[in-house]
Amino acid sequence: MNRTDRLYALVEELRAVAPRPRSARWLADRFEVDARTIRRDIGALQESGVPIYPELGRGGGYVLDRAYTLPPVNITPREAVVAAVALETMADTPFLDAARSVLHKILAVMPPSGVEAVAELAGRIRLAALEPEPAAAPPARQVLRTAGEALLSRTVLAIEYVDRNGATSHRLIEPVELLGAGRLWYLVGWCRLRQEVRGFRLDRVRRAAPTNETAPPRPVEPAWRAGVDLPATRLRLPGRADSPRKADRMLS
Repeated sequence: MNRTDRLYALVEELRAVAPRPRSARWLADRFEVDARTIRRDIGALQESGVPIYPELGRGGGYVLDRAYTLPPVNITPREAVVAAVALETMADTPFLDAARSVLHKILAVMPPSGVEAVAELAGRIRLAALEPEPAAAPPARQVLRTAGEALLSRTVLAIEYVDRNGATSHRLIEPVELLGAGRLWYLVGWCRLRQEVRGFRLDRVRRAAPTNETAPPRPVEPAWRAGVDLPATRLRLPGRADSPRKADRMLS
């Protein structure tokens, strides 16, 4: 069992017996590690906001706060990424630290498989500082939703696209990345019509519909982004940017 799996299982073990305590020795035997490792894991969980505290005396040990024993909220990877995107919009506000704290807590209560899915999806979203030009009209909500879901599920999209010259075409797109520049969003994907990676402005997509086909995995190469000439950075998650220790806790 790797450390991330053990941290999640440790919380679940304390949740199952709360408000009764579990000693470090009992937990060490349960997870086949030494007591020092358990104490280090407990410290990491406490730093991430999990309310675990020591109960002293005979029969004491570690206790999970009774209020934390409510059924966990089922947060999806897409919802966690939405929170991360929203966080980026708060970089110049007084609420940045609080927003980061919220995202830390979201990741802390997700199962390891969910955190891995969040990290994988976040790696395919990039954000630019400024819009290259204002959109003529905001993208249809259905188009935005469909593009996001297709990226998450790697579903081939059928789109009707109007280029900068007003020419309409119908294409099949294998989603690779989403690129956001203010209110302007691009879907970067393999265009089967042109047989190359292209960037499609979502405000120019008139219709988008998922197909029944799963897109093959394609490695993201810098040269593919030449068609979307915007300086952009990958979406950051707490832990990767904040400190190696938090990165180990959240994403290892």
